[in-house]
Amino acid sequence: MTTLNANEIVATIRQGIAEGRYRHGARLPSVRDLATQYNVSQQTAAAAYAVLAALGLARAERGSGTTVTAGPAADAYLGTYTPPDLGANGVQPWRAARGGATESEETTLVRQIVATDEMAAWGISAGNDVVERTRVRSVDGIPVQHKLTVIPYELAARRPVNYDGVPPMLTPVGAPPAKPPHGIRVADWLGWDIAATECIITAEPMPADACAALQMPEGSPGFRIVNLSRSGDGTTAYVTVTTAPLHHRVTMDIVG
Repeated sequence: MTTLNANEIVATIRQGIAEGRYRHGARLPSVRDLATQYNVSQQTAAAAYAVLAALGLARAERGSGTTVTAGPAADAYLGTYTPPDLGANGVQPWRAARGGATESEETTLVRQIVATDEMAAWGISAGNDVVERTRVRSVDGIPVQHKLTVIPYELAARRPVNYDGVPPMLTPVGAPPAKPPHGIRVADWLGWDIAATECIITAEPMPADACAALQMPEGSPGFRIVNLSRSGDGTTAYVTVTTAPLHHRVTMDIVG
């Protein structure tokens, strides 16, 4: 039998988490049992668990063993883009990486606030009125992505032509979501002038609100995917910030 090193054990367990074989909250084998399972020393087994903890995939607690803190893998799917107008019909905004999984999405926060200093980096001046919306995406009932959308209030308050009721971007938590007709982008439905989208992807500790929503230890590393969508005059139309654990995939389609 070939003896694995710590990183190879990590890769095997990480794959099991991504595929859902090791469920969120499940207890992993003890260090002794893991060493026996892979025919390695307990030192190597402990090192593998230390790496899993550093990646935010597991939590080791004295007396409680090691438990899985990440959910199954999903795509942070950024959309389908067709230069030069970046428009495409039938865009699927996100999807599970594992076939046959059940996907769901829930709006968890809708509020009007004054733009913060952090938003200035996105082209939204501090002090302006904006609307924040947060959503949590789940695979088989386990939260896997946290998405924050920030929209200048003037754009968030728009209604589609011949549309009655609360503006779709101001639909409160718990109310049925307002969706555009099939094959029409939300931006086109609301009459937003979207000329370009910039995507910035970094790997860094996830913010506290995302960690709480994803039920992961505070400070766990993850992908931070910032999409800046700008109007024809260069002003920011809206910003989305998607947070996902490191074992997820980040994908997009560019056509043309």
